[in-house]
Amino acid sequence: MSFLPRLLSTVCLLLLVSTACQSERIVIVTATPDFNVTATFQAAMAATEAAPTSTPTLTPTPDPFPTPVIGAIYIAEQRFEEGWMFWLQPNQQIWLLTVNDEGENIWSIYDDTFTEGDAEYDPDITAPEGMLQPIRGFGKLWRENLEVRTAIGWALEDELGHTTRYEYHHGGEVSDGNVYVAAPGYHLVESMYDDVFRFNEPDSSWQIVE
Repeated sequence: MSFLPRLLSTVCLLLLVSTACQSERIVIVTATPDFNVTATFQAAMAATEAAPTSTPTLTPTPDPFPTPVIGAIYIAEQRFEEGWMFWLQPNQQIWLLTVNDEGENIWSIYDDTFTEGDAEYDPDITAPEGMLQPIRGFGKLWRENLEVRTAIGWALEDELGHTTRYEYHHGGEVSDGNVYVAAPGYHLVESMYDDVFRFNEPDSSWQIVE
């Protein structure tokens, strides 16, 4: 599935935080500073005019590159035969981690369409011994999307929900004029087992980095 239509929705992960989410679930720790180069320059010039015989002290121009967003979010995760599913509570998305026939790690994003009252599982589906049919949001996606089901296989363990560390690192670069030019970045999500998964926006790939 195409990644770019999801980019704004994914970045909204940082904007959908609210106290309605469960009190312990969401804590945004840092934010990107809002810096106006023109205003700073004008303030420096005003100080110079007010004291023409003295040498003004100018505040160095801050680095315009956005700082990483670091916080805690509530997620659910489940391990499958051929990958993982992650559910992110702030944006109600399911992130699917699979490996294609060429051995490439593929990160796909789906909306979680499960609502209370929907069937949590299909009683007519019997999993092989030692494996599980996923339930609720994971299960609905798995049952209704044959491509997903084929790519990821059966679940190997129960779905786990927990609060975890989340980071977003911006892409892009700072131009010669000290202007930040935005570009896709990457996300870091820590799993229940302390593995850190990196989700790369430029090529919709994933990897375990710790």
